[in-house]
Amino acid sequence: MKLTVKEVVQAVKGKLLGALSPDTEIFHVEFDTRNVQSGTLFVPLKGNRDGHEFIKQAFERGAVVTFSDHLLETDTPYILVEDTLKAFQELASFYLNKLKPKVCAVTGSNGKTTTKDMIAAVLGTKYITYKTQGNYNNEIGLPYTIMSIDESVEMLVLEMGMDRKGDIELLTKIGNPDVAAITMIGESHIEHLGSREGIAAAKMEIVQGIKPNGILIVPANEPLLKPLIKEVKQTVETFGLTEGADLSATILEERKDQTSFTTNQFKDMVFTIPVLGQYNVSNALVALSVGNAFGVPVEKMVKGLATFDMTKNRTEWLETKDGIHILSDVYNANPTAMKLVLDSFSKLEKTGKKIVVLGDMLELGEESKEMHASVSEYIKKDEIDDVFLYGKQMESLYEVLKNSFDSSKLHFFEATKKEVLMKAVSDKIESGDTVFLKASNGMGLKEVVDYLLNNH
Repeated sequence: MKLTVKEVVQAVKGKLLGALSPDTEIFHVEFDTRNVQSGTLFVPLKGNRDGHEFIKQAFERGAVVTFSDHLLETDTPYILVEDTLKAFQELASFYLNKLKPKVCAVTGSNGKTTTKDMIAAVLGTKYITYKTQGNYNNEIGLPYTIMSIDESVEMLVLEMGMDRKGDIELLTKIGNPDVAAITMIGESHIEHLGSREGIAAAKMEIVQGIKPNGILIVPANEPLLKPLIKEVKQTVETFGLTEGADLSATILEERKDQTSFTTNQFKDMVFTIPVLGQYNVSNALVALSVGNAFGVPVEKMVKGLATFDMTKNRTEWLETKDGIHILSDVYNANPTAMKLVLDSFSKLEKTGKKIVVLGDMLELGEESKEMHASVSEYIKKDEIDDVFLYGKQMESLYEVLKNSFDSSKLHFFEATKKEVLMKAVSDKIESGDTVFLKASNGMGLKEVVDYLLNNH
């Protein structure tokens, strides 16, 4: 990136103090002093500690100017602003408007990171494309993503996450997308939003930033969105595995490491994605819709989906040296998503035992116990050999499964017994077995995955 100090002051409506030429060029914007280098604008943010405490360190590492929300008793050049985070966001909007890449925004209760990766792969077959890195999808990560691009970028894919009402509105107004997509409405953050209806309304905030001639892409089979999209002035396109969607799919083959399908719009083409599951076909349909909107030839879209690079720690297959297959999906969880993956996992052909390890799904509010118990319909004793449940909320699922599973096949562990859980799963599995692990990130099942990899 490249901006002058004068442009930054203009963008944030700030005041330059200290000895520094307004024509000084800035090549980086950082809020973490560990990443500061020569030519950096340092943005001190307030978290566990106040970033203003690290201004001196930032200049020692090469910063040329900093934001500050108060007068500094120093000769260090700084731009005085009312709020450093707001200034950071305003600067990102200014910079994005200066470069004017096409922008695609993605939100949803589940699948948004994988969908973002698929969209970037499809667009990348025709355009210079940049996407949100890792989980930089909040009020800090999104502007940081924008400030990380340069003038060569033609397509920017922004993931937009949320915890509460108003989060998506803020992000979409910063990103001002040409195309926006909602992957699905699940139960994540229902504790803060009250209901799935509240979640749907919060996701639909994304419309508030879409350009007037833009496109909104939504799932065709989500009844909660249907009354909301009637108010949308932009073009609305639907996707799904059911008839009636603008872009629908028919699955041809579903295997452990790939899924093949055809679509109603590109009837002569077979698409293959290197991941498991019907839910990932839905994600791929979003990517195809976006690619189509930006004129990517279908032949290129086929290649993009076949080779897309998925962000680490999402649903991924791992294999131990003993030949045990692990399907790890331990980054986040909600009931809808857990059921979708369980459905695909249950249908897989197996050589050894099929084992599931499920931990608590967090932030589900008052109906958490009922939501955990509802997962039982996707765990059948003729499809799954052993079930390991971990955490206070999973006890509700355990009580339901006791009616169908033999006690030797059903195992429950309290949240304080993670090491006991690790050992129990490790003792149960052997070469040829397949293990699926899923929980909210806060449950730390990644430790269980690592333990199995290191001990088998």
